[in-house]
Amino acid sequence: MEKEKYYITTAIAYTSGKPHIGNTYEIILADAIARFKREQGYDVFFMTGTDEHGQKIEIKAKEAGKSPKQFVDEIAMEIKSIWDLMNTSYDKFIRTTDEHHEKQVQKIFKKLYDKGDIYKDEYEGLYCTPCESFWTESQLMNGNCPDCGRAVKKAKEEAYFFKLSKYQDRLMKYIEENPGFIQPESRKNEMINNFLKPGLQDLCVSRTSFKWGIPVTFDEKHVVYVWIDALSNYITGIGFDGDGKHEDRYNKYWPADVHLIGKDILRFHTIYWPIMLMALDIPLPKQVFGHPWMLFGDGKMSKSKGNIIYADDLAKYFGVDAVRYYSLHEMPFAQDGTITWELVMERVNSDLVNILGNLVNRTITMVNKYFDGKVEAPNEKEAIDDELISLAIETPKKVEAKMNELKVADAISEIFKLLRRSNKYIDETMPWVLGKDPEKKERLAAVLYNLLESIRFSAVLLKSFLPETAEKIFKFLNTTATSLETLSEFNGIEVGSKIISKPEILFARIDIKKKLEEIKSELSKEDKNIDKKDKKQKKENKKEAKEEITIDDFAKVELKVAEVTKAEKHPKADKLLVLQLKVGEETRQVVSGIAKDYKPEDLVGMKVILVANLKPVKLRGVESQGMILAATSGDKLTLVGADIESGSIVS
Repeated sequence: MEKEKYYITTAIAYTSGKPHIGNTYEIILADAIARFKREQGYDVFFMTGTDEHGQKIEIKAKEAGKSPKQFVDEIAMEIKSIWDLMNTSYDKFIRTTDEHHEKQVQKIFKKLYDKGDIYKDEYEGLYCTPCESFWTESQLMNGNCPDCGRAVKKAKEEAYFFKLSKYQDRLMKYIEENPGFIQPESRKNEMINNFLKPGLQDLCVSRTSFKWGIPVTFDEKHVVYVWIDALSNYITGIGFDGDGKHEDRYNKYWPADVHLIGKDILRFHTIYWPIMLMALDIPLPKQVFGHPWMLFGDGKMSKSKGNIIYADDLAKYFGVDAVRYYSLHEMPFAQDGTITWELVMERVNSDLVNILGNLVNRTITMVNKYFDGKVEAPNEKEAIDDELISLAIETPKKVEAKMNELKVADAISEIFKLLRRSNKYIDETMPWVLGKDPEKKERLAAVLYNLLESIRFSAVLLKSFLPETAEKIFKFLNTTATSLETLSEFNGIEVGSKIISKPEILFARIDIKKKLEEIKSELSKEDKNIDKKDKKQKKENKKEAKEEITIDDFAKVELKVAEVTKAEKHPKADKLLVLQLKVGEETRQVVSGIAKDYKPEDLVGMKVILVANLKPVKLRGVESQGMILAATSGDKLTLVGADIESGSIVS
């Protein structure tokens, strides 16, 4: 029998910098859902990735002295490494610079244009560069961008627009007929009341003021703007083809079962994206879930102050599963959560050490002490046993019900109810007292079996949330009964088997005051090292800058317009071209290192600027009588030219 499919996505991370724990929360949340769905027997496809185009990237790359591609390659690698560190089980990591994605975005743009849903016009408005969004005066908050609170500037440019207004009524009807489409409910009301009811404005979907984007095929001075580019990843990443030649994966998994996103980008995913799909005659995703934010408190974010926290730092001090646990357990379904170093440590001590770790360690220690590690049959039963067993049998159903509603924190709470009840069961049955009475050996065996089985139930249910911890517990118990299917009966631990003799500590107790001082000291050192590197880089950049010259110095340079009459490859150097230049009535030969950026045949007829009074030199055996001017941006070189008569003086 073929498994039912389940396609889950995260929003793709913007490659402007390293993601903090608030950004990382989303991939951990999606991973927990994907893992649990696999445990339930679904054929899961889980996709994440990076959003890599736009003006902000272009600016940041320039500031870093890198090409945009080099810049996003480095950031995408860092994002992927953090996702991997968090033990996330994604099936695909898409990048919007992937060749397939870029080609399909161009096809989608053309298809919408041919259909009449995209048209050219001019945009004049207030623009926020960090958000890459245009706003009207009435949309601003205190004169600033309503999304990020930063300053906006007036901008005017030619652009293509997408007819959102054409599909407004159809989208409103769809939302009304599909009440689960936008979750939580509060987010749905926000979209309807704040955006749909007041009326949609057509959406700017191309730009001409920057180049780092996917070119519009039929108008290459335009690049496709973020909305069509980034949002399309959900279909291009599984093999959508704009010509209809879709891959099997697209036919199998689309429509998505859930787009998991931050509440700040809900408008794009519940208005822009569904309307794009409607215009393309593609089914809409089944659900868009806008999760809350993980907040850091007030004030300027600074690692040394402790109010911005990165997942890799947390993992270094507390372990990956502790980070996953805090992120998943402390975030409510619909309200924002809070994180500080102290809160993480308190939660590790109270839940992972006291409740989970303590239960596992005490139980295994007692089985080894009283039965030499051998699992004995539970031949006796009392009413208190039935209470524990009944809770264990009911817990998987409760967890599944919560997970089906994406209430992950509530699902984990159900598991910890079982763990707490198991700890209480130890206090009630007092195995250490039973162990002193030889006549109570049968009763002791039953108590310890019930505890082992309760731990197994808990570990199976924790697999999706704390995968490494669950696997350790299975090894401690020496059990292969690790699937949800094994939780229908309370007999998964094999009688007669031997458990581990000495388990490792799952989670170590933290001295909060001492650890906090250690963390602040280490992070402060890291900040100082970063500052030193920044200062060193600035110093090096300053060194690279040319010393100031006077007008007299500049007057010594003779610049003339020259026309390329012939160009060929240097006989001994692949990077060099040999050019014949017409400079008025004179002919000059110049050797130039431009072979990477220009083909010889493309240069003939081009007019360039020649440094005409440069002393001749030989480059790899060929004389060069001057130098031509070029500008560089990142790794791209462009010759400087002037469309006037050759031989003209440039002054």
